[in-house]
Amino acid sequence: MKKLQITEIFHSLQGEATQAGRPTVFVRLTGCPLRCTYCDTEYAFHGGTSMSVEEVVERVTSYDCNLVEVTGGEPLSQPLAFELLRVLAEKGFELMLETSGALSIEQVHAKVKVIMDIKTPSSGESHRNLWDNIQHLQKEKDEIKFVVSDQKDLEYCDEIVRKHQLQEKATLLLSPNFGKIDHQKVASWILQSKIPYRMQLQMHKYIWDPQARGV
Repeated sequence: MKKLQITEIFHSLQGEATQAGRPTVFVRLTGCPLRCTYCDTEYAFHGGTSMSVEEVVERVTSYDCNLVEVTGGEPLSQPLAFELLRVLAEKGFELMLETSGALSIEQVHAKVKVIMDIKTPSSGESHRNLWDNIQHLQKEKDEIKFVVSDQKDLEYCDEIVRKHQLQEKATLLLSPNFGKIDHQKVASWILQSKIPYRMQLQMHKYIWDPQARGV
C-alpha cells in the first residue's frame, strides 16, 4: 500500500488567508523542492511518519472539525497528495490546499480551495513560479498569496498582478514577512496601488510563539 509522509496533523485556528480565525485541522506533508529564504517550516523538509490515505482521513475525522488544510512543505511534491485531497473532498470536508505554485495544480480536485503562493524576489525562488497554474484557478474560491519583505517585492506584486490580470483569477492576499517589513508600509502600499489586495497577517504568530510547531 502506498503511503504519505506526514510531518504533523493538528487542530488549531487558521492563521492566514480569508478563513483566518476559524478552527482548522492541518495536515502537513513532508518534503519541499524549494528553499525559500523566509521559510518558517524547515522542519517539514525531512522525516515524518508514513501514513496511508485512510489513516490520515481517520485522524482528521477524529477532531470533529469540518475545515481542513493540506499544507507542507510542498504537499504536491508527494503524488499521493492528489488522492488524499480527492478522498477528503468527497467525504464532505471544507478543504484548502496551501501550495507554492511551483508544481502543477491541474489535477487538484475541483472542490478544493487552492491558496497558491506566488514567490516574490526576496524568496530566492521566484524563478520557480509555474505560470500555467493561473489558468486552473477559479475566482469564486481560490486565493493567491504574495509574501513581501521589501519595496522590491511590493513592486513585483503589482507588476505580476497587472501582467496576468490576477484580480480576475483569484482573491489576492498580500502577506508581510513576519518581522521583516513594517506593516504600515504594506497597508499604505495597498491603499495607493488601487489593486484589490487583502492584507494578511499571520495571526497564529501573534497568539503563540512564532517558532512553535503544531499551532
